[in-house]
Amino acid sequence: MSLLELIARADERGLAASGTACLDRCLPAPEDGQDPEPLRPLWAGCENGAQWAARLDAVHTALEGPAGGDLVVARVRALLGTAPRDFTAEPLRAWADACSLLALDVHRVYDFPAGDGAEDPRAGGSAGAGPLVTGELRRQGEILESLAETAGTGLRRVLDLSTEGRRVLRAVVSRRARGGGRAAGVPLG
Repeated sequence: MSLLELIARADERGLAASGTACLDRCLPAPEDGQDPEPLRPLWAGCENGAQWAARLDAVHTALEGPAGGDLVVARVRALLGTAPRDFTAEPLRAWADACSLLALDVHRVYDFPAGDGAEDPRAGGSAGAGPLVTGELRRQGEILESLAETAGTGLRRVLDLSTEGRRVLRAVVSRRARGGGRAAGVPLG
């Protein structure tokens, strides 16, 4: 099943967790004194929507100060600002879809070979996609499948998958910033 089909079939819980996980993987490594996991409060709201709107406000506020000039953080903030306040499937579906695209854009920038972004690899095959984009597609699919299979559980697995993906991307960004490949500040759309 394609990633787009998984998003189309996901329930509120799956969509909220998938969108949160995508944004979580996009955030750069924190600087000294910054919260290493600013989206952590939002994870608890993904289970059943309890306090979803209040948790959205909390994480949006937490991201206001750090990395002010970072374009990725600005895009994450913007998506958090457009996140639906109601914990219902259709608005969450549109939001999760936008979060999925952002995560793929961020991975595409640092991938080798860097894709041109002309095709949406979520529709099916990932031919021509580099290892970072391919890994991100796999991770997004695993998250949605895991949540579809586990009613009332599975958020721990999603958090683990997201943390793994965040570490991979941050390692690539760090390696490139130290000396090879694309610069760390490459604009993302």
